[in-house]
Amino acid sequence: MIYKKFQYRLMGNYLIGSFIAVVIFGSVFITQTLQIPQNDMDILVGILLISIFTMITSEGIAFHYHIKPIKHVMKIDTAPLEELRHAYSRVLRFPTLTFIRILLPHLLGLAIPSTMLTFAFVANGSLSIPYYYIGFAWIGAFLIALIHGIIEFLLATSAIKPLLKALKDQTLVLYNVDLSLEDYVLLSIRKKFFFSILLIGIFPILLYSLASFIYLFQSYPAIVKEYWQWSGIIILLVSIISFYFSILLTREVQQPIQQLQHGMHNVQNGQKSYLEGFYSDEFSTLISGFNHMAKSIHDKEAQNEELLESIFTIFAATLDARDPYTAGHSIRVANYATEIGERFGLGKEDLDILRKSALLHDIGKIGIRDQVLLKDGKLTDEEFDQIKLHPSIGADILHQIQPKEAMLTLIPGVKYHHERFDGKGYPEGLTGEKIPVFGRILAVADAYDAMTSNRPYRKGMAEHVALNIIEEGKGTQWDPTFAEIFIQIERNRISVKVDS
Repeated sequence: MIYKKFQYRLMGNYLIGSFIAVVIFGSVFITQTLQIPQNDMDILVGILLISIFTMITSEGIAFHYHIKPIKHVMKIDTAPLEELRHAYSRVLRFPTLTFIRILLPHLLGLAIPSTMLTFAFVANGSLSIPYYYIGFAWIGAFLIALIHGIIEFLLATSAIKPLLKALKDQTLVLYNVDLSLEDYVLLSIRKKFFFSILLIGIFPILLYSLASFIYLFQSYPAIVKEYWQWSGIIILLVSIISFYFSILLTREVQQPIQQLQHGMHNVQNGQKSYLEGFYSDEFSTLISGFNHMAKSIHDKEAQNEELLESIFTIFAATLDARDPYTAGHSIRVANYATEIGERFGLGKEDLDILRKSALLHDIGKIGIRDQVLLKDGKLTDEEFDQIKLHPSIGADILHQIQPKEAMLTLIPGVKYHHERFDGKGYPEGLTGEKIPVFGRILAVADAYDAMTSNRPYRKGMAEHVALNIIEEGKGTQWDPTFAEIFIQIERNRISVKVDS
């Protein structure tokens, strides 16, 4: 149904464009400028009818080629994604293709047969018109085709919108892909605006000058030279003024559009972006609306970030609440790990991921039975094997949390914080730098807090004792670089504490 309406609208547009360009401009141009005897007019009408048939045939072939990919996907229920993309792109190009059809198969299909038949009839004496009339006809036909093409282009631009929506909806339903979000800049607004204004400015004076020239050439040939002396100056001045106005008006439209494009690009990349626009027309409302939108997005992102931070803290606190003896463990590990990351030179984004990974590093213990997790005494081998599952359980939990993109970066630290540098850790027994960076940093921070914290079955170690153990384990249990960084940080802190 939508495709049929599209076809009917194109047919209606074609009739409107043809009536304005050919019937109004063309007929007035021919009847009011060319002095043609009635007998010759009858032959010329016959030539025109034959040429129109050729024009319709050649233009129909081009139209069939242009419409084919669109017609194909609209006739079937489940077109492949690439065919839908191709059809969507073809619909967007349809106004330009329509303009090309008017200037090529439409114009040439009419003009070439007309020229050949007119030459033949003049040569055998059936027509008494001079040969230069054919040259006038070519110039007039080109100007009329140009204005016809512009009219068809603008009408087609409006006609394609329902079809674009239909293709977009179909692709969303079938493949969950929004074609309207993809970039399809096929004809810049700068070119569209510039050439439209230029043609509107120059076309009337060119058509008028040509009609006046033909009339004077036939009736008063003696003053033709004088006519072109002043007419040529007027055409030149009008062309320069039209060209200059086209540049000015195009710039007035293009500048705010470029600002909006730049602002949207910044928003897409997560940057805070406000636009400065000093306009006295509708663009002022657009710029103001964009700034309100950007502020709203920024405020929402800030709120979401705060909410996300709270969720991570709540997760950590909930986990710690299962065992009052480890309360605050995840937050302390996060602080230690962040200090290591800062000293190592990690960027702001990586530090944020590291901190969140630390807050959730023991989340997998939710899946460990209380009898094992909260046991006061020494664990059996079987019980310790259950404890060793918590990094993998934690990674599985994060895999199931939406949005996945926000959780995937946290998994390496959560899953590999119990790996050892010498390969004797768990869950996968990775060695050296095969262990993700966040896993190696958390291993140091987690071990230190575990050694210095009190447990029901033992008292926490002194800080210097725990640091000595980490120093002895550099290169075996812990990454030597991160272990050394942490040792320096903590010994400096202890030294400051003692001095004060």
